[in-house]
Amino acid sequence: MGYYYLAESIQPCRAEDLRSLKGSKYVAVLSTSEWKRERDRFDMGIELEPDTADIHNTKAEVNYDSLTGTFQIPDRSNLKERDYCFAFALDEKGIVFIDDSGKAEEMIDAIRRTKRWRNPSLERFLYDFLEQIVDNDLSLMEHYEVELNRIEDTILETQGQGDLVRVNEIRSDIRELLIHYEQIIDMTQELEENENGFFSEENLRYIHLFMNLMARRHDSAVSLRDYTMQVRDLYNVQLEVRQNRIMTLLTVVTTIFMPLTLVAGWYGMNFRYMPELEWRLGYPIVIIVSIAIVVFCLILFKKKKWL
Repeated sequence: MGYYYLAESIQPCRAEDLRSLKGSKYVAVLSTSEWKRERDRFDMGIELEPDTADIHNTKAEVNYDSLTGTFQIPDRSNLKERDYCFAFALDEKGIVFIDDSGKAEEMIDAIRRTKRWRNPSLERFLYDFLEQIVDNDLSLMEHYEVELNRIEDTILETQGQGDLVRVNEIRSDIRELLIHYEQIIDMTQELEENENGFFSEENLRYIHLFMNLMARRHDSAVSLRDYTMQVRDLYNVQLEVRQNRIMTLLTVVTTIFMPLTLVAGWYGMNFRYMPELEWRLGYPIVIIVSIAIVVFCLILFKKKKWL
């Protein structure tokens, strides 16, 4: 459990101090059981019964005198399998996070250590809180891009021998990020509407700033997803080139041996009156003719650039 008020930085306080705050906004972090005990203290007029096991997306919903929602934040070290899930409720006085994972408290602690505000407000806190969610995503995408560059170079150098499994894993991670970003954008649009008038018009610029930030993150993720598709296409092209070269080689070998097969078949018939069967030089001549055919074919194919 944690209670804070917004001053030059986030300052801890007691639950009893919330009613005595003059003009300052509060932030509270409660577990599900604590919320059930303490929710009347916040006077939001809602019957929010969060179940962190049943949270499957990031969203916001406008109520008569409050705004509620949920966060589903993928763990950046394991995007496909682990999420941090918690709920929130806010009004003009402040915001409450209902969290059993500890993620909300961790993000608030990071803001306390790193942020100082000239004009503290709930809107500025929301900007910094939401920014914490995507703060390290640029470095994550840069890491993915470096990996894709390495895989692309390997494919070009080895003519198709690249780690396509890793490319698919990166593409899957980027898809998870894009779904997450789209949900955050939808939630931010709900905040930007300011239907209940909880945010001042002057401070709505923080919500606009975050919306612009998310648009840039989304564009970066889309570009990276397109890059994974280009690497996959390159892999397929190089694979086709290798197959074409193999087929070309097989065709050349087959073409060279076709006249030799004809010669072998011709002299393998053993007709009674074949004069060559009685020649003392017949066998060496056939060998020389066969070698000449091979050399002629190789020179012709080289000249035609088929080899």
